[in-house]
Amino acid sequence: MSGAGTLSLAELETRITEAFSRAGASGANARSVARALVAAEADGLQGHGLTRLASYLDMLRSHKVDGRAKPRSSRPRPAVLAVDAALGFAYPAIDLAIAELPAIVREQGIGAAPIRRSNHCGVAGHHAERLAEQGFVALVFANTPSAIAPWGGSEPAFGTNPIAFAAPLVGRAPAVVDLSVSKVARGNIIAAKRKGEPIPKGWALDPQGRETTDPDAALAGTMVPMADAKGAALAFTVEVLAACLVGANLAFEASTFFDGKGPPPETGQLVIAIDPAGFGHARFAERIAALCARIESQAGARLPGARRLKLREAARRDGIAVGAEIMKLLDA
Repeated sequence: MSGAGTLSLAELETRITEAFSRAGASGANARSVARALVAAEADGLQGHGLTRLASYLDMLRSHKVDGRAKPRSSRPRPAVLAVDAALGFAYPAIDLAIAELPAIVREQGIGAAPIRRSNHCGVAGHHAERLAEQGFVALVFANTPSAIAPWGGSEPAFGTNPIAFAAPLVGRAPAVVDLSVSKVARGNIIAAKRKGEPIPKGWALDPQGRETTDPDAALAGTMVPMADAKGAALAFTVEVLAACLVGANLAFEASTFFDGKGPPPETGQLVIAIDPAGFGHARFAERIAALCARIESQAGARLPGARRLKLREAARRDGIAVGAEIMKLLDA
């Protein structure tokens, strides 16, 4: 068994690509997944990084996800790019949307890409960021398998349903907002379980609805929504946008992202991009610069996503520490 070590981002991406190719994914799909996992790890978002490697490989080997799927797009309306992920990984379908959506947005001023028959989409903020790097204001919504009960209820009806937003800034990296509607992303509980560590109070409830610090009990129970009733309402909103509107499975119909058991989850994503130049004025860059200056003039304040950029730069310089368990998966 390989021991722990440190790999550069390029080395790690190559190793992950090779592991997925050996497990049956096409070369293009393997590279797409590897880029996403490494990018998450580099930004310090381990819940969407290497901790997902084992479950992704399980889904691939059991054919819960089609590693050779080719996503397809269609244009039901001028501003809509409908994408079918074809029961494959979400990342190739999102890559397709980000490749084709900009031309639509430049023509129409706004464009939307509903993605159906999809899977776990990782760091939603990265997808929004890629569009913001092209000058667009972007929103990404995703529904996920059951994790949150409606406020006042006890049975899960929603997923942790991430929301991401990104806005371009002149001469610097985009501002990025990325959050789940639970108090924390469920991937953080997976990470704690793998490390054999308890989770903080207030993150999750056990199957009996009691507060728990046991990650296993949390995964069997429900996540606590952020801001209580308001968070549950936001989870409902995302479920409508990323499942009902898209034509995907609802959270309580979707199988888990965490193992290879059951049918494909068939969850959905909705990607929206807006061209600031299409709003009848030329003040967007000046207005957002003023907003950012106001924020950053205050001691201790920072723009959303600033912490990630520092971690990303450190990972590019120093590489990523990879544990023995992950090394074994990469070698298997």
